[in-house]
Order: sequence, then C-alpha cells, then structure tokens
Amino acid sequence: MRTFRHWTPRYLISRIVEKQYRRIHPDLPWLTQTANQMLDTLILPRDQGLEFGSGRSTLWFANRVRHLTSVEHNPEWHARVNAWLAEKSYQNVDYRLCPGKDHAMNMDDLPEYVQVVKDLPGNSLEFVLIDGIFRDACALLALEKLKPGGFLIIDNANLYLPCRSCSPNSRTEQDGPASRLWGQFILQTKDWRKIWTSNGVSDTAFFFKG
Repeated sequence: MRTFRHWTPRYLISRIVEKQYRRIHPDLPWLTQTANQMLDTLILPRDQGLEFGSGRSTLWFANRVRHLTSVEHNPEWHARVNAWLAEKSYQNVDYRLCPGKDHAMNMDDLPEYVQVVKDLPGNSLEFVLIDGIFRDACALLALEKLKPGGFLIIDNANLYLPCRSCSPNSRTEQDGPASRLWGQFILQTKDWRKIWTSNGVSDTAFFFKG
C-alpha cells in the first residue's frame, strides 16, 4: 500500500525545487542537478559509453561523445527515443531494444538485456550509466568494462545501496544492500573513489575506477 509518510515539509520543498529544475532544463538527463553538473565537466568528445535505460540522457550523451551503446527494455519508449535520435540525425548511438522484466538474477543464464554488457570488451568504456532494469547485475558486470579512470553512474542509488540519504525509501546501514549482487558490488568497489549526490527526492552516485 502506498504511504505518504515521507511527505515532510523538507521533502515537499525538495520536490518543488526538483520539479522547477526539470522545467528550466528539459533537455538534461533525469539525474540530480549536481550529477548533471559533474557530467558536464567529466564527459569528453572522445569518450565511449554505455547506458541502461534510455531517455533524455541518450540524446545528451549522443551530442557529446564519440559512441554510445544504449539499452532499453520498453518497446514503446524505445520507439519514442528512437524517433528523437532520428530527428537529430545522430549516427553514433547503438540503440538496442532488449524486452524483459526485472526479476531475481541468475548469473549463469543472463537475459539479453544484461548480456549486452557481458559481450563488451574489458577496459573499453569511459563511463556507464545504470538507470534501467536488472540494475544490480548490470552494475556489477560493468565494473570490468570501465577503463582505469572511468566511472559508473547509478541513478536512484539510495534505493539499492546503504547510505545516509534523506530521500524517500533510502536504505540504511541496518537495511544493507538490496540484493546479493549489490553486496558483491559494494565489495568490488570498496577502494574506488565515490561521490554521492542527492536532491532530497532521489540520489545519483558516481564510482570512479582507480
């Protein structure tokens, strides 16, 4: 059952500010304001990247990088974003439709959606954005695909990783990671540099490969 316990005065203010930010910047990725500011300085024209979950970020990256692989599971949304890409005449995006539903992951029998990252060469990417289904498996497998100095971006990270965020439904240290695979992700990135951003509504976290 849906509850409104998180509708505190602090949350309502954060939500109003966040909605205003979206209206003023309709073409930016659906990430926190701080995350978008970071990406504006981190992303370079020579970069190759991968994103799980398409949308505004797809066009934003396509306008700035050498090559982007983008994976989407929703056929209707894929058709819409594909039309946006065609309208802009972007030729540097490998945009893949891999239908499926999120469920407990069997790493010995990966769905097509996750297999995309599995098939990429190691140390081949400057960045990976995790904002779709199967987030734990995609994030875990993407680690070895990043070049040294590359970075992984996880949107809504507070819903999956323990943190001290005030955003709704954030996981605490007592809650622990949201799945066994998220637990493995924490272990594998324990020595990575991390930057955690929040707007009080949702969080976006960066993990930098040493």
